Amino acid sequence: MSSNAVSKTITLPRTGDRMPAIAYGTWTVWLSKPGEIYSGVKAALDAGYRHIDTAWVYDTEDEIGQAIADKIEEGAIKREDLFITTKIWDNYHSRERVKLNVERSLARLQTTYVDMVLVHWPTSFKDGDDNFPKDENGKIIYSTHDIVEDIWRGMEDCVDAGLTRNIGLSNFNSQQIQRIVDAARIPPTNLQIEINPNFTNDKLVEFAQSKNIVVSSYAPLGAPGRPWRDSTDPCAIEDPVIINIAKSKGKSPAQVIIRWHLQRGLAVCVKSVNPERIRSNIDVFDFELSEEEMASIKGLNRNFRLYLQDICIEHPEYPFNAPF
Repeated sequence: MSSNAVSKTITLPRTGDRMPAIAYGTWTVWLSKPGEIYSGVKAALDAGYRHIDTAWVYDTEDEIGQAIADKIEEGAIKREDLFITTKIWDNYHSRERVKLNVERSLARLQTTYVDMVLVHWPTSFKDGDDNFPKDENGKIIYSTHDIVEDIWRGMEDCVDAGLTRNIGLSNFNSQQIQRIVDAARIPPTNLQIEINPNFTNDKLVEFAQSKNIVVSSYAPLGAPGRPWRDSTDPCAIEDPVIINIAKSKGKSPAQVIIRWHLQRGLAVCVKSVNPERIRSNIDVFDFELSEEEMASIKGLNRNFRLYLQDICIEHPEYPFNAPF
């Protein structure tokens, strides 16, 4: 293959761990039914996925842990074959509670360590067991834990304790990332952010990569099944540019978009509970996009962000007020 060839794994800085470039994502807030993620994870493992992406707040770790345990019991996989990523939630942002959150995730996942932990958001909620603490008016009760001295020091504690090998960030802007990088004893190795053809997020991608941080994309297809989608919203998976490229390659629009991410040097979190789509989403290593095709997809950018995290807009660390 040409210079556009992509590896199935990305080497992470500091540890040298090889992170599978395509992760099976497990956030199904609006469609999850009991057992659905369990079945999805098993189907993903059967299809060849070795990176599972989850988070405390997804409330899917129990089913993921059981699915992995059952596949290990079957002899189909070994724990060391897998790369598991989870994320700490906003009500676990004190230094001590960061570690507590990871320990609780490990119990759910039935493992003694995860391969990577990310800070899900820079915004802190009131400490406690309520993931979404609200006041009498129904508004989220914020806290103001420092992203370095509280959150990041807690993340470093998790590495020291052997609970995870790699630590990183999600939904942080460039200014917040810089504050972490400047103060970190153990630097962040990964940044997971929203990226799709209608929201290419170029400046933040380039900034993170300039800091030796691997970038992962969530909502890579533009979350076409989201409940809040408006009929006037751009939809990459239905765009004629994508459809025409897909026809020329004998691939699906989703496969073309996933390939576009990989050729940008990004990792991708793909999500489906449909076994056929699960298999299709990882079948993207037998074709490539030309420079012209890459550019035409990039040209679909509308700076159209899908996930605004409205409940955090009034928080002083709300990330999306910065230019990038």
